[in-house]
Amino acid sequence: MTDKKIRAAIVGYGNIGRYVLDALCEAPDFEVAGVVRRSAANPPAELAGIKVVEEIADLGHVDVAVLSTPTRHVEEHAEKLLAAGINTVDSYDIHSSILGLRERLDTVAKAHGTAAVIAAGWDPGSDSVVRALLLAAAPKGVTYTNFGPGMSMGHSVCVRSKAGVKDALSVTIPLGTGLHRRMVYVELLPGASLDEVTAAVKADPYFASDETHVIQVDSVDDVRDMGHGVNMVRKGTSGRTPSQRFEFNMAINNPALTGQILVAAARASMRQRPGAYTMIEIPVIDLLPGDRDELIKHLV
Repeated sequence: MTDKKIRAAIVGYGNIGRYVLDALCEAPDFEVAGVVRRSAANPPAELAGIKVVEEIADLGHVDVAVLSTPTRHVEEHAEKLLAAGINTVDSYDIHSSILGLRERLDTVAKAHGTAAVIAAGWDPGSDSVVRALLLAAAPKGVTYTNFGPGMSMGHSVCVRSKAGVKDALSVTIPLGTGLHRRMVYVELLPGASLDEVTAAVKADPYFASDETHVIQVDSVDDVRDMGHGVNMVRKGTSGRTPSQRFEFNMAINNPALTGQILVAAARASMRQRPGAYTMIEIPVIDLLPGDRDELIKHLV
């Protein structure tokens, strides 16, 4: 192991970026190179002592950039940074588009000797690793992933991007067997039509597959809650033995866990060959700080 710390930059400083900073500050093997924002002027008080810039080049040497931007801006940022010789990690969360993103970023990363870890939040991300382990334990069967109840950051950001929306909160309600209801609370701009906003939300790929209800409120802050969770159940067959049942539960602060997993993935990116990876392709031990032999001694 080397004593040289990994220099990490945070790109974007919203809900996730704040918790990425917390996780980086607590990690023994990282140092914070700085924060990249659209405007470096008037940074929030908690960034006192942290370099805040508009261009990542102004931070000097950076090993890895933690992309804390909305999902739909991930690819453009990742391509530029990978081409500039900087590893990237992100929490891209449109499940149906992950394979395509991996293929495109893999080409860029290999061409420039860098590594990207994509879709590295908690779902997709750490939950994906759990699903893979359950599949290994019971190769034949069905896994149900039930989210919530709680705030979905990706869905909330999606709604905020719609014309006429001042602020929004999307809450995921589990219905069981992997089905979900989306309760979307919107604070509208003057003159905006609730019917038009509702139609735009329901047509978006984030919501098109789920039962969705859009509700106008006076203040989104009055209903906001960072809590979330997951219940994952697999029932299947190990070898020729049926009726094997596994269950995984967690209740978490959504952006805090996302930030922590992103930092673990940033560490892992430094241990991979050039290319793009999802979390199920990365050895679990690469996510952890410390001596490998000591980790094996205590965890195996």
